[in-house]
Amino acid sequence: MSTSSNTMRRTPPGILLIRRIRGKDWSLKSYRYIILLLTFIAYASYHAPRKPSSIVKSVLYPESLKSSDPPWPVGNVFIKQEFPGLGANSVDNEGWYPFNGTDGTSKLGEIDVAFLACYSSGMYVAGHLGDTLDLRLFLTAGMIGSGIFVGLFGMGYFWNIHVFWFYLSMQMVAGLFQATGWPSVVAVIGNWLGKRKRGLIMGIWNAHTSVGNISGSLLAAAVLDYGWGWSFIVPGALIASAGVLVYLFLAAYPEDVGFSGANASSAEEEDQIRKGPVVNENSSNHKEGSGSRKGIGLSEACFIPGVIPFALCLFFSKLVAYTFLYWLPFYLSQTEIGGEYMSVKSAGNLSTLFDVGGIVGGVMAGYISDKLNARATTAATFMLAAIPSMVLYRIYGNISCTINILLMMIAGLFVNGPYALITTAVSADLGTHRSLRGDSRALATVTAIIDGTGSVGAALGPLITGFLSTKGWDTVFMMLTAGALIASLLLSQLVIAEFSERTRKPLPSSHRQQTQEGNMTAISSHHLFVTCLTYAFWLQLQDRNLF
Repeated sequence: MSTSSNTMRRTPPGILLIRRIRGKDWSLKSYRYIILLLTFIAYASYHAPRKPSSIVKSVLYPESLKSSDPPWPVGNVFIKQEFPGLGANSVDNEGWYPFNGTDGTSKLGEIDVAFLACYSSGMYVAGHLGDTLDLRLFLTAGMIGSGIFVGLFGMGYFWNIHVFWFYLSMQMVAGLFQATGWPSVVAVIGNWLGKRKRGLIMGIWNAHTSVGNISGSLLAAAVLDYGWGWSFIVPGALIASAGVLVYLFLAAYPEDVGFSGANASSAEEEDQIRKGPVVNENSSNHKEGSGSRKGIGLSEACFIPGVIPFALCLFFSKLVAYTFLYWLPFYLSQTEIGGEYMSVKSAGNLSTLFDVGGIVGGVMAGYISDKLNARATTAATFMLAAIPSMVLYRIYGNISCTINILLMMIAGLFVNGPYALITTAVSADLGTHRSLRGDSRALATVTAIIDGTGSVGAALGPLITGFLSTKGWDTVFMMLTAGALIASLLLSQLVIAEFSERTRKPLPSSHRQQTQEGNMTAISSHHLFVTCLTYAFWLQLQDRNLF
């Protein structure tokens, strides 16, 4: 057995302290609530430092200036673009070199892609490490490291640095540290939760992504008047502080606090909920048990049924979602809405409502997939519904703020719903797939493959948008609708398989080949139907002179 597999894990010091104070331990149910809360806080803090770059874009780029109004919710939420006098810590009308030239949007896109490229490539390594190292210490190191380098990016304002490579390198290193987050928190949740109602629970829990985006946007906008550097330093301090909290209180495995794993039988689980943890003189055996299973390799994880289709689907799903994440505030500040232009701060505040819709979408997708027992069907349906929602947002979103908010939330619901479902419940399901026979840890590895592939799309989306936005936003939305369509088509085979499982009766062996041929015909018909439907929809858009 490998050395890493034998690594002894210790009970978190914060839990030991609380045990001494209380004189007794928590039940399994209480621990699950604590784990859900801690991982929620942890990943919300991972997402908060990703938002400042989208808020600050219009300050660094010379076409928009910040407002001198008090931060939301003290001041007005949505206000007209104004050109106030410059304060002591303000960026002047020329923006911030090197982002204030004619290639400013391209450079900002390169900054985004540098972060996301390192994030996606680091994800594959981080996933394997998460299955072999102590997740608590791994998460702590990733969170503190991420906070430091996000803060250093903001220090470029106070140090008056105008070298593009400084900002690029800070984002790249921050991306590597950020890669530790998602595989680790999904693995922790998978270790503690069984499969019953996993979609609904993880759909609610996945609201941390939107909460982190909203918190990051509001924090960045609130301190923007004191200098754009603070918009990075404050979220960086937030994630570093959350890292300390994880170190003190996160028990990554049930065995580390005396319980057996989450995949125990229902009877054993109920017994543990009633009796509490099993603690005896040889308690170290429980800690060894949490590391006794070996982590599988990337190639082995790729052969788990469903991993590759969902990974490719997430590639295009995150391409769409992260384009909104990084460019929506900029789009709002550059688009006339109700006859007026918004300030940078107001655009940042308004963009958070996309994530509010995403929270609802994540919960809905998880609940529906649990009820139907059909993850692929739910994800594909949401992605198809995202296409008309984005087109309607582009066509009618500039009529008024009210209509913009409504359509933005609907778009957020359908765009973020499948993204949330695939990165949580689907990853956890596949990471504990029956083909593993319970003798290997694959949660973090499978999550890394799926989300790492998705993050490649997340990197490409903002980068391509940086170039396409110079040709007009209609071109950007055309790219987004195409991405959503491809994402849904990639799940066609799994959708048909789910439908067949629910409807067909067991067939004699002589009919199996016929059935497989029928499935392939059905897949081709499905592709043809969706393609024709999309083409007809596209002709309608051309008639409206949208594209």
